[in-house]
Amino acid sequence: MKDHVEYHRNSDTPDLVLSEGLYSEYRFEPHYHIDYHIGLVVEGVQKQCFQGSSVLLGLGRISIMPPGEIHDGIGHEQNAYRLKTFRISPDLISGYFSEIYDTHRDPFFGGAMMENPYIANRLLQVFSAIQSGDSISTLAVEETWFKLLEPLLSDLCVLSPHENKGTLAAKHWDWVREYCHANLGDKIVLDQLAKLCGLSRYQFLRRFERTTGVTPHAWLTRLRLEHACRLMRHTDNSIAQVASDVGFYDQSHFNRAFRQAYGVPPSKY
Repeated sequence: MKDHVEYHRNSDTPDLVLSEGLYSEYRFEPHYHIDYHIGLVVEGVQKQCFQGSSVLLGLGRISIMPPGEIHDGIGHEQNAYRLKTFRISPDLISGYFSEIYDTHRDPFFGGAMMENPYIANRLLQVFSAIQSGDSISTLAVEETWFKLLEPLLSDLCVLSPHENKGTLAAKHWDWVREYCHANLGDKIVLDQLAKLCGLSRYQFLRRFERTTGVTPHAWLTRLRLEHACRLMRHTDNSIAQVASDVGFYDQSHFNRAFRQAYGVPPSKY
């Protein structure tokens, strides 16, 4: 069975992208997104690990991953599965959150696995409607979407930031992220990041991995790829220009990294 992935742009907004894939051999290594991801398996079972636990995503279950949540994914017992995913920008979620709860604060959630066959089935109906050409602002789609978001957001775990021993201090982690976002198109080296935190390169490396679960290089590469996805949704820039804008100086390297992360070349996103 051959792996196959497709991405669908929404006609109404670049802040919502749908994806669907058949995965038999492909393995999602530990990674994160800068968007919210709502995932549903429609055939087979996917095994995910996040927040130190292993869970199974099958029919009737909904995976909700906020920006920055490190997680992975593989077919349970090496079997194939089909996955459909809503990829929603933080701005779009914040807007929905403000309307539903009448508040202007930004949501701060951890990853979650919800078991609710009714909501899962309704989400799949919305997915099919948008995929077939209906926009997210179509009256029937919009009504259903809002009714589904309320229980989804209500069931998520609100996180309070805390520091664990041996990890980066919260302010240092903020500084590193801000620096990387501000200098994404430039060369970034370990020494620069370590100096931001007043640490040696070795100390920084160890604390970064304990904080995120991945290496600084892997985290930064993912950040560049995620921003490349956003640029391709919001601009008409060439792939070569997008690659350069996010810090890839070799387009072939960008193409390989993109395909490895998303299962398709940039031209198919």
